Amino acid sequence: MANIPVIRMDRSKGEPLELSEQIAEAPFNPFLIKDLVVYHQARRRQGTHATKTRAQVTGSGRKLYRQKGTGNARAGDIKATQRRGGGIVHGPHPRSHAFQINKKVRKAALRSALGEKLRREQLIVVETLAPETPKTKPFAAWLKALGAQQALIVVDDIGENLERASRNLPGVNVVHFSQLNVYNLLAYDKTVFTRPALEAIQQRITA
Repeated sequence: MANIPVIRMDRSKGEPLELSEQIAEAPFNPFLIKDLVVYHQARRRQGTHATKTRAQVTGSGRKLYRQKGTGNARAGDIKATQRRGGGIVHGPHPRSHAFQINKKVRKAALRSALGEKLRREQLIVVETLAPETPKTKPFAAWLKALGAQQALIVVDDIGENLERASRNLPGVNVVHFSQLNVYNLLAYDKTVFTRPALEAIQQRITA
């Protein structure tokens, strides 16, 4: 077990959080991380790219001119794939780019990423995160005092004050712990967890 310091909203020290060795001592696996980043990027793709085949292009199917005697190369209709404005051969069509990765692999990658964040001292744990007001300025000052102006904030409950105080801050993203993945974890230098959120994630990825 590794003890992680916990701070309160008033920046006083709270009771340390015990982090499982499965996370704290998880070796960094760049190949696993890369696979998960590609996995999440693929799932974000719209896949709406499209081209028209020869059958889908609008135009006459009449042969442009007779086969012999003109001196020109033989030709079919105006929709032929070698002609400008004709159909596209083997072009892209709408599809899903998503693919599957085993759940145990996703858990291992998240353990690896969290372990590396911990070793680099880029992981901050707070007792709770419930600003008294929805004002952005005091919340931004609080993050600056933590050294987390550019941060992913992972919480167990996104209250209205927190949502409104954080939504205009560039480089700050607040997510529920159920939405945490390797892709958004690595997209920010610092990660701020509430104690209940980190405990829930720990239970999920070490089970």
